[in-house]
Amino acid sequence: MHSAKEQMSKIIHEQPDDSSYDEVLRELAFARMVERGIEDSDAKRTISNVEMKHRIRTWGK
Repeated sequence: MHSAKEQMSKIIHEQPDDSSYDEVLRELAFARMVERGIEDSDAKRTISNVEMKHRIRTWGK
């Protein structure tokens, strides 16, 4: 596995030259969220779609 610094560097270098600071940060944050989601899935820390629908319905109340 690559180090965090190597992973971040790869993401940064893949961005277009005219990317803004905010766009680069957004891409880094997105990559981290995906990584954490995969880690959660691998560790069976997930919920069903039915449970998620129920939780979403409670947000507006």
